[in-house]
Amino acid sequence: MKTNNPLWHGATSQKYFQATNTNSPRFSSTCRNDQEIDSPLLSVIVPVYNEERTLHDILSKVVRAEPQNKEILIVDDCSHDNSRQILKNWENQPGVIFFYHDTNCGKGASIRTALEHVKGKYTIIQDADLEYDPNDYTRLLEPLMEGVADVVYGSRHLGRRYGNQDRSFLNPFRLGVTALNITFRLLYHKRITDEATCYKLFPTSVLKAMQLECERFEFCPEVTAKVARMNLRILEVPINYQPRGIKEGKKIKLKDAIEAFQTLWKWRNWKPQ
Repeated sequence: MKTNNPLWHGATSQKYFQATNTNSPRFSSTCRNDQEIDSPLLSVIVPVYNEERTLHDILSKVVRAEPQNKEILIVDDCSHDNSRQILKNWENQPGVIFFYHDTNCGKGASIRTALEHVKGKYTIIQDADLEYDPNDYTRLLEPLMEGVADVVYGSRHLGRRYGNQDRSFLNPFRLGVTALNITFRLLYHKRITDEATCYKLFPTSVLKAMQLECERFEFCPEVTAKVARMNLRILEVPINYQPRGIKEGKKIKLKDAIEAFQTLWKWRNWKPQ
C-alpha cells in the first residue's frame, strides 16, 4: 500500500496520539451471494437500525471505497422503517453479506453477530449514516500495515484541523466525548483524543480475542478498555467527519453516556485469556 498520504508520516508525527465471541443474538435470516471474497484484506461491519434516509448513499460509498479487496457485513437490527426494503435491493452486490435480526438487540449485539462471520485480516465498524467517510479506510489501514500500531482510531478531534465542520464547544456530544477521554486516561493511563469514534480499525484476531459482551453503544468503551488492558499500541489519525443531530437521526442519549462511563469502570481489571 502506498504511504505518501500527507496526513500519515509515522508514529512520531504530531498529527496523532499513540496511546472468541459467544452469546450473539439470534437472527431470522442470512443472505449470502455467490461472489463472496475468499481472503479479504478488510471486513466492514455495518449495523443498521432505521437509517432509510442515508442507507443507500452510505452503502454506495462503502462499496466504492478502497481497498476493493474487502467484504461488507450488514446487520439489520429489526428496523421498522424502510431500511430492510432498501437492503433487499443490495442483496446481489458481490462481497456483501446480510444478517437480519428478528428483534431489536442493539448496536453491540449487531456487531457481535457479524463478527462471528468475518474473514478479513482487519475489521472496522461503519455506521449507516453519513457522519463518517469510507474514503478514510486506507488512511486507517496504512499504520497497521506498516507495523507502527496495533490498533488505529480515526479521530474526529484531530480531523478538525483539516477542515471538518465542527459545532459549538458546548455541544453535549462533544463534551461527553471529552469526559470519556479524561476518564479513560485516569483509569487506563493512556491518552487518546476520541474514545467514542466509530472508526476503530483492529486486526480481526484482536477483536475476536476480546470476547465481547456489548449489547448497545457500550461497544466503544468495552473495546477501548480491552485494548488498553491488552497493552496494545493505539495510533490516532485524523478523519473526515460531518456531525448530525437528534433531528437528523442521531441515536445516542444520556443513558448511553452513563453506560459508557460504567463500561470503562467495569473492564478496568479485565485480563485477556
